Amino acid sequence: MSITTTPHLNFNGDARAALEFYGTALGVAPVMMTYGQMGASQDPAWADRIVWGQVETPSGVRVMAFDVWPHQAYDQGENAFYVYLSGDDADEITAIWDGLVDGAEIRQPLGASAWSPLAGQLRDRFGVIWALDVRAAQDGDAETDAGVDTTAS
Repeated sequence: MSITTTPHLNFNGDARAALEFYGTALGVAPVMMTYGQMGASQDPAWADRIVWGQVETPSGVRVMAFDVWPHQAYDQGENAFYVYLSGDDADEITAIWDGLVDGAEIRQPLGASAWSPLAGQLRDRFGVIWALDVRAAQDGDAETDAGVDTTAS
């Protein structure tokens, strides 16, 4: 048996734009269903809002999102959660970073850190915080197993 964990992001009218942005950033097409398609709301103002949506890459990155149910309270909060992506391919992590950086607030520039040969953090244009890193090589691993030169200063 296997269990996966998927970040589920809640929005109040921005889910479609966020999923389209994340799909572009991750190089995949989002899959979405509206409240109208599902027959979940009789309110015409909600017909085009997203009741279920996700992006998923072949390598296993998956993010889900929806617009909170009609009349449900919504408050994104501050620093309430991060989407944390950790991989072993520096080029893949860099490509995702490059896709997300448009309109973002850079909280930690993508570069070497104390725990990783390549790490960074940003708040995207939808207010979601993304933390990305390349796993550091463990003792016995190839020197640059993540594709990053860890000897540079």
